[in-house]
Amino acid sequence: MNAVTHTVEPTGIGPVEVTVAEYGSGQPFLLLHGGAGPQSVAGFAEKFAATHEVRVLVPTHPGFGGTARPEALDSIAGLAALYQGLLEQLDLADVTVIGNSIGGWITAEIALLKSPRVSGIVLIDAVGIEVPGHPVADFFALTMQEVFARSFHDPEKFSIDPATLPPAAQAIAAGNRAAIAVYAGSAMAEPTLRERLGTLEIPALVLWGQSDGIVDVDYGRAYAAAIPMAQFQLLPATGHSPQMETPDQVLHAIWDSATTDFSAFTR
Repeated sequence: MNAVTHTVEPTGIGPVEVTVAEYGSGQPFLLLHGGAGPQSVAGFAEKFAATHEVRVLVPTHPGFGGTARPEALDSIAGLAALYQGLLEQLDLADVTVIGNSIGGWITAEIALLKSPRVSGIVLIDAVGIEVPGHPVADFFALTMQEVFARSFHDPEKFSIDPATLPPAAQAIAAGNRAAIAVYAGSAMAEPTLRERLGTLEIPALVLWGQSDGIVDVDYGRAYAAAIPMAQFQLLPATGHSPQMETPDQVLHAIWDSATTDFSAFTR
């Protein structure tokens, strides 16, 4: 793993420093973490690069992991513009973008920018759309123990008491929580996103943990139904972060279960 800090200048935001961890070499994948921070996708990135000829780039969203967030960078759309600028700066082509939770929302917004550099997307238990009768769980009203209980099929393997963490780790966790509030808001959704997804013309793979208690399976099916070229796949015995809980399922879904329409995922 190699980590590099890049300075990117999205239009209307100004210069932003973003730290990107890289794993492997080959076909490029941009992997975007959710509210749990970059460590929630690092193990998956390492496994992906170890088992396939891929180059996996994992940025830390500014404000997460103890990093700085410029005041002007205050929305999911802003993060999408940041990462589109990163792909341009690195001169990457034929990129598949993968995102979990709010990382999936960012992925959807990146796709809607319709950059020719992006050839496909993978949404893993993404948030961001409004589905009547199926709201995103109110993250800010839940205790961390309740978040763990809703996030995993087997929460005992992943549950952590925040009070037992060292002060530095507690500060990072508080910073992550504050960053979620700025970027995603309490509703974790954007009213126009679901309709805008209907304009996408690239393949999308929508993966959903059957035990997700943050965004339920019907929400996931609605996400896939909103995207013209989407394929939906339910992942058994896993929750809101299957790349952590059952990474092999996610790898197989991306790599082995692709149809001919998903050639970008199987090179």
